[in-house]
Amino acid sequence: MFIIKYKKIFLSISVGLVVLSFVLLATFGLKFGIDFKGGALMEVSYTTARPAQADINTALAPLNLGAILVQPTGDTGYILKTKDLTEAEHTAVLSAISEGGKNIPEEKNFNSIGPSVGKELTRKAILAIILVSLGIIFFIAYAFRKVSKPVSSWRYGFIAIVTLLHDVMIPVGLFTIMSHYFGAEVDTLFVVAILTVLGLSVADTIVVFDRIRENIKNHISSDFHETVGKSLEQVYPRSINTSLTVILVLLCLYFFGPSATKYFALMMTAGMFFGTYSSIFLASPLLVWVEEFQNRKK
Repeated sequence: MFIIKYKKIFLSISVGLVVLSFVLLATFGLKFGIDFKGGALMEVSYTTARPAQADINTALAPLNLGAILVQPTGDTGYILKTKDLTEAEHTAVLSAISEGGKNIPEEKNFNSIGPSVGKELTRKAILAIILVSLGIIFFIAYAFRKVSKPVSSWRYGFIAIVTLLHDVMIPVGLFTIMSHYFGAEVDTLFVVAILTVLGLSVADTIVVFDRIRENIKNHISSDFHETVGKSLEQVYPRSINTSLTVILVLLCLYFFGPSATKYFALMMTAGMFFGTYSSIFLASPLLVWVEEFQNRKK
């Protein structure tokens, strides 16, 4: 009952973090990678052992080509994503990564990605998020159709979407800081992280709502506040323990994994943390607040 008793405090914390994230997004903005704004993609393979990724980044730095994403592929290759390259810049990149001619790589692929491809990816990403959100509302409204009192079933779905906005906006706000100060760019992994957070967060929220639904059907209390409070006490250990195990794996990926997935792991970690927070400290208090609002209108 502690969470429901102090629901205004937890709701205020969530609102404050979301507002701060919107302010950061409006102030700093996001840097888009070549997947969205166009650029060049190069795949090379070394006949002997490939150089360390840090050495590749060091060799490319003097070329002043902006942010270059270097991703290992296979046992001996790298994929390089850069801005659009002239022929001279293309040659300079190949020369820079050949270790002074001692370990010349074979260029297996070189493609230019035009802005039209970036726009198509952007459109599909936005469409995917909208469709996922609508699907969540319809699914929850259908699953909770037999529990229409004291809160209508569609409101469960609407509250779930509000919590998803919370769970996505706060990591995005964090990413704007990384984008502004550390040059992190929005790429397809960013979209994957957002969609994964959406799925994991709504799953956790549904677990909480489902326990509330079962306790309403079982009439464990005539008071809705008490029913929600007891439901939270029954499920929050499971939610926290499950999220902690995932977060520990993501932190290992961030600290010990390849640099190409560091921002992805950090976004996922933030998403898991705030997704668990919202399921316990935001979704259920919102449900109680909606019930109180309905009673005041009567």
